Amino acid sequence: MTHYQSVDSLIQTIRQKLEHRPHLAQMFAQCFPNTLETTVEELDDSTTFVITGDIPAMWLRDSSAQVNPYIKLANEDTNLQRMLRGVIRRQASYILKDPYANAFNREANNNGFHKADLPPAGHWVWERKFELDSLCYPVKLLYTYWKTTNDPQVCDDLVHTMLWQIIKIMKIEQEHDSRSEYRFIRNVGPATDTLPFEGKGTRTNFTGMVWSGFRPSDDACTFGYLVPANMFAVVILGYMIELANKVYHDSELALQAESLRKDIEHGIQTYGIVNHPRFGRIYAYETDGYGNYNLMDDANVPSLLSIPYLGYRPVDDPIYQNTRRFILSKENPYYFEGKLARGIGSPHTEHGFIWHIALSMQGLTSTSAEERKELLHMLETTTADTDYMHESFHPDDPSRFSRAWFAWANSLFGEFVHMMVEEHPEELF
Repeated sequence: MTHYQSVDSLIQTIRQKLEHRPHLAQMFAQCFPNTLETTVEELDDSTTFVITGDIPAMWLRDSSAQVNPYIKLANEDTNLQRMLRGVIRRQASYILKDPYANAFNREANNNGFHKADLPPAGHWVWERKFELDSLCYPVKLLYTYWKTTNDPQVCDDLVHTMLWQIIKIMKIEQEHDSRSEYRFIRNVGPATDTLPFEGKGTRTNFTGMVWSGFRPSDDACTFGYLVPANMFAVVILGYMIELANKVYHDSELALQAESLRKDIEHGIQTYGIVNHPRFGRIYAYETDGYGNYNLMDDANVPSLLSIPYLGYRPVDDPIYQNTRRFILSKENPYYFEGKLARGIGSPHTEHGFIWHIALSMQGLTSTSAEERKELLHMLETTTADTDYMHESFHPDDPSRFSRAWFAWANSLFGEFVHMMVEEHPEELF
């Protein structure tokens, strides 16, 4: 296995700073390098294949989120740079193979969930659920890596072509009902695994936002405009403009990205805000542009909870704060409370189960010391004595959990602990 000196050094530093919290230090030492130790494979073609954990496929979203906490260490570690460049290149190659797929195989082996899906997926594809965030995460990874390292090798022609492909697909899916040929039908499994109306999804009105068939949970959207995913798109299109101007000197790419960004932002502000009788103006989770709204939040990111983390609005934004109060209340149908924890879950897992990802994200976006300390305690005491994060768990009995090996959750927990040590060390006593 490749040795990453900067990661080892950080773990030792965190251990020293958490001498008074030995259990938390041990959890960090297990969770933070989990992606590198168990899911990363550097290949002979200078790309990096990253599985999610217990599923042997590479999700564009998960792989980006799994390696994200290592970027800030990459300046001092050439092995990390090589690994991260490899992830970006493989993601770019996947998007150019099929921009509508969310998860891919290591090679064209026809493995995956897609065997009976219609229309049939290519042999590279593990699953072909179109999720808008799958086009956003690779751009965030690319941009953050480039800004951190100034590595000229990463912005090659393959990545440039990927950026153009993302623009093309987003523009088509702004007018999904009239322009898109994308369909997805799965005749086995739960209803959330397929799209209604012959695979096209429920009808949408043009808003400027980009349609998404599925959420980052891989569940079908109730309404086609997934608001947090469109917020993420606004952010990464800003990144794309900077890359177009400063790296590729491609004024047309910058122009197209700026036009698309303005359209989506207008759509969010015009169609994505609801007047709630208790919480005031809040962001909806989904809408169709016809006045129908889905008021909820899901644990998977992008979520409404993650708005400041994504960089769409600052944490003190009034509409975000209203939205945060709503989604962290029982008004959100996927907010659950138990004896040992309270937080956001997902219709993707058992009713009443809370997600470790959501607890870590709540901590990363919190402005309250008491809230952060409470969340850290909940994370520390709900691992079922494994010292690893899980997908979801029962808040009365954490031994009832899903996915013992879920690297994204481990990475995000590591990011939260690192933030606490660096920014709020006084709260750890």
